[in-house]
Amino acid sequence: MRRIGLIFATAVLLTACGGPPAPAAPAAGGGVTVQNCGIEVTVPEPPQRIYAAYQPAIEMVHALGVTDRVVGTAFLDAQVLPEYAEAQAGTEYLPELPSREALLATNPDFIVSGYNNIFSDSGSSSIGTRASLRELGVQTWISGPLCPSADGLSDEAIDPASVTMETVYTDVRGLGRLLGVEDRATALVAEMQERVAAVEQQVAGAPRPRVAVVLQGEDGSFRVAGGKDFVTRILDMAGADNAFADLTGTRHIPVGVEEIISRDPDVILTSTCCDASYTRADAEPDAERIRTHPALANVTAVREGQVHGFLFADRAAGVRVPHAVELMAELVHPDRR
Repeated sequence: MRRIGLIFATAVLLTACGGPPAPAAPAAGGGVTVQNCGIEVTVPEPPQRIYAAYQPAIEMVHALGVTDRVVGTAFLDAQVLPEYAEAQAGTEYLPELPSREALLATNPDFIVSGYNNIFSDSGSSSIGTRASLRELGVQTWISGPLCPSADGLSDEAIDPASVTMETVYTDVRGLGRLLGVEDRATALVAEMQERVAAVEQQVAGAPRPRVAVVLQGEDGSFRVAGGKDFVTRILDMAGADNAFADLTGTRHIPVGVEEIISRDPDVILTSTCCDASYTRADAEPDAERIRTHPALANVTAVREGQVHGFLFADRAAGVRVPHAVELMAELVHPDRR
């Protein structure tokens, strides 16, 4: 498995996969302003006390080389990629999201989150809207493909048009500007583009299997990853299609077992979560539950032995995407390795 290195060369030319967005605007009175989810994020100088919530944000700050400025991290879905393990081991970590009061007690000046629910205006995981935190002098950032249409909203308000790889690259560049590590961000984007392009070339012209990413509850109920979920883009880059891409109400769609049977996916992946110790081996029990489900016995994926353990962490939009695309291609196109 190829990995994003922790040490990058200085300026690297961007590939044709997409050039840089317009330069960040200088803030009035100095500093830098970058737009994120339609909100202007202004820092007078690079933030020095960063809090990272959720796997995509945690891996992002390590990849950008600002671990020494991280005052806390929370809620990993699985082990961080090996290249970030040492950096993460040296940071404060909570397995659950902190309360608003506990997070603010770390005195952050910048909070970056891999998911939008932390800034929703309701819900047990919320620490308050981005506007409410800005009033306290704390700037915030949400992973771009998870941007809601307005501050305080969550997954139901994601614009499907923003769920793209270019949005991920824009995130890396934007955070690089705000955190004062533009050269590193530029190099990181270039390496990510190179790895994704290599996989796309590898699977070009291959038949595109229809893949269902399935979450089975303890009560036996099923949810699937819909078209809004970033796994749809990961599948596309790996030469496959989301069998439930037409369902776009939210990222996770409840379905009956009959719907899975009707759609008859060629491949089924689990979405195993959420523990900082998890590897793909920990997804195997979830895969076995699907393989042995009596009602699914005649589904193509089950019948042909194409049910695989997969981590929720590998569905995320962030610096982990090249790894996820490479892994996905190995699963759905084993003949193209």
